Amino acid sequence: MRTLISNPTIVNNGEQFRGSIVVNNGKIVEILRGDELPRSECQEIIEATGLYLIPGVIDDHVHFREPGLTNKATIASESRAAVAGGVTSYMEMPNTVPQTTTIKALNEKFSIAAKESLANYSFYFGATNSNCDTFSMLNRNKVCGIKLFMGSSTGNMLVDKKNELEKIFSEAKRLEMPIAAHCEDSSIIAENTKRIKAEAGEDPAVEYHPIIRSAEACYQSSRSAVKLAQKFGTKLHLMHISTARELELIEESATDGKRITAEATPSHLIFCNKDYARLGTKIKCNPAIKGEEDREALRRGICNGKIDLIGTDHAPHLLSDKEGGALKATSGMPSIQFSLQAILSLVDEGIFSIETLVEKMCHAPARIFGIDRRGYINKGYHADFVLLNPKKQYTVTKEKIASKCGWSPFEGMKFNWSIEQTWVNGNKVFDNGRFNDEFRGKALKFNR
Repeated sequence: MRTLISNPTIVNNGEQFRGSIVVNNGKIVEILRGDELPRSECQEIIEATGLYLIPGVIDDHVHFREPGLTNKATIASESRAAVAGGVTSYMEMPNTVPQTTTIKALNEKFSIAAKESLANYSFYFGATNSNCDTFSMLNRNKVCGIKLFMGSSTGNMLVDKKNELEKIFSEAKRLEMPIAAHCEDSSIIAENTKRIKAEAGEDPAVEYHPIIRSAEACYQSSRSAVKLAQKFGTKLHLMHISTARELELIEESATDGKRITAEATPSHLIFCNKDYARLGTKIKCNPAIKGEEDREALRRGICNGKIDLIGTDHAPHLLSDKEGGALKATSGMPSIQFSLQAILSLVDEGIFSIETLVEKMCHAPARIFGIDRRGYINKGYHADFVLLNPKKQYTVTKEKIASKCGWSPFEGMKFNWSIEQTWVNGNKVFDNGRFNDEFRGKALKFNR
């Protein structure tokens, strides 16, 4: 069935224009400008005058908790939250139970997603101190990348042996697979923890979190990752950059043909350390949300190209897990459902243009990871797109939260934009609060 999305403002490839698109068999088959008419009859017409149409958001950094932690979240529940937030594709992290550090565990995740996910999907393979030899067994066209924890981590996924790190970077280069790195120096964190405990007790207030997991811990670890990537020529993606100083590393490596790229999260772009007084451990995450000057530097990094994309680090926990202070409360927060609207609020403030938003949340993830025919409104591409209403105010309330954990740090926030519809592979999966729960997304394909 040919479907016409009629007369929205289309934002794509650095421009916006009034036009229409035609969708057929899951693909975009026509892109019309102005009052151009389709070449043949359309059986369905979606009137979109006054709305904005952008490519579906591709989130390169999520934790959906399944298998093993399904009291917090599931692939089904979090993919619903994703499409409610305009996210049509996601790449999920390996710190589940069991950890995704074996081919068997990886295949199980793909099997669950095929049965349960409303959005398109891929999964990272977790590196350890002993599984580098497994990398050659990975399907490079199906697995988004290798996740490397170069700092404090869960279980055995902290890689801290120099010879293993070198093997990981060398093997990833040989396979031309990107390494996505969480960078915090565990020895610096341990020293800071000891000092702060002596000052403020066994569980200091959450305001100490960015002091314990300090800017120096982030910088030193990121610097080590960049040096290894430069030594072996490996594609490196620095996840959730949180400090101004780390941007110096991106600047220094900018001539490497973008073999080294960086991500910022909505949490680090929206919040700063002043917000701990209001939101407490709800915004406790690793790396920590830091000072206002770091937040402003990250925002500048989005605009000047040092930061390549925006990914959420969506990490749902039960509210009971968030009890305590800087050391006892669990780190991580749910964010995928409201990430697009949060960044649109920065567009409203004049901090970013909507074209920059689309570049960082839609185009860049597709380009950096080599995703096949997604991330753009292009003829022949998969019909993943979002219709946005710029004049329909939206308030985040508990009843609207689709994540299984049932809370959000954005609760109470008012956004000027509403997400009207989310389309995945040419199917209307989300429509003004209603879900098409019969639909299932597809495994992403990577051109490598």
